[in-house]
Amino acid sequence: MNHETRLHLAAHPFAYPLMRLLARLGPVVRVPGLGVVVNDATVARAVLMDERFRKDGPGSPGDLWTPVLGPSVLLNMEGPGHLALRRKLMPLFTTGYVSALVDDVLRGPLDDLSARLGRGETVDLVDAMRLMAGAVICRVIGLGEVSEARARELFADGERVVSMVSLRSRRLSDRQVAVARRVLDRIGDIAQAAYETGDESTVMGRMRAQGLSVAEARGAAGAFFLTGTETVATFVPRLVALLHDHRTPAGDLDRVIEEAMRVTTPTPLMLRSVAVAARVGGTAVRPGDRVLIVTHNCARAYGPFDPSRAHPPELRRLWFGAGPHFCIGYPLALAEIRAVASVLLSHRVRVVRRRAARRVLIPTYEHLWIDRAGAA
Repeated sequence: MNHETRLHLAAHPFAYPLMRLLARLGPVVRVPGLGVVVNDATVARAVLMDERFRKDGPGSPGDLWTPVLGPSVLLNMEGPGHLALRRKLMPLFTTGYVSALVDDVLRGPLDDLSARLGRGETVDLVDAMRLMAGAVICRVIGLGEVSEARARELFADGERVVSMVSLRSRRLSDRQVAVARRVLDRIGDIAQAAYETGDESTVMGRMRAQGLSVAEARGAAGAFFLTGTETVATFVPRLVALLHDHRTPAGDLDRVIEEAMRVTTPTPLMLRSVAVAARVGGTAVRPGDRVLIVTHNCARAYGPFDPSRAHPPELRRLWFGAGPHFCIGYPLALAEIRAVASVLLSHRVRVVRRRAARRVLIPTYEHLWIDRAGAA
């Protein structure tokens, strides 16, 4: 059993074997009590691009997040309102802006990480990534320079909310909603203060300049907070572990990152609600049906980790969505990953010890200790 499989089983000891079993039953499978399961990348992309399959109906992400974040945060929107909000937010995440933001926020932490590796220290990469992902999201939601303790605190807050969701979740309980709202109200207050200051060098100030209302800015900050930490923090340790386990030279960094994302699948499952009678592959679906796109199965169908592989068009970055719902935070996540991976690969790090995280939404390591190859 490889380490990636161990991560999945530690995170989802019952759901993961079921998910992999469903992959053997065909590209589209109707499972009573669960929904219509999609295991094929071509069919998955067609669903994601089709407005008949929505994020705001029964069994969709809206059922999970609307009670917490409100009705207007991209995660749970469709139609003209979604497109209008997306147009306002897209200019905030240009490649140039996010690269400069990441360079500014992570310069100190990366210099420290590089120095520790250079001295031959053993570093827990999971802990380092929590700090760095927390520091970046602090800047995005409107905080300036923050202490390590503050960055870790906010990362832990986001992790607390995300951990309420499992692969089987349809909605949050009243208690979970109350806890999540307390966390996200604090985030909203930070974002609103930055918004009202109007400094256009900040993400929140730029939101105001783009014409977003204060409510939209608060909602966007909450969504970025929930989605902008886990992806990067969980992915980088798995990337390093894959390179170590497969003895793969770094080569083209962007190609390595893309292939590692395929194997790790940052979003292993996507939900859509059927709004109009249609067909998913050869399966008829009715309004109110739930469609589960098992992104992990779609990606794993293309074989084991191999950075020399060219991804076919139907698969490319499927784990970040497609069409009008492609993740607008992708440039920020990629900038963070590139910045950290470049430092790690320059030291030719190796994995010394590791421990899988248990009962988490996104499979990951609880600890991944690394040092510089050749360190005493």
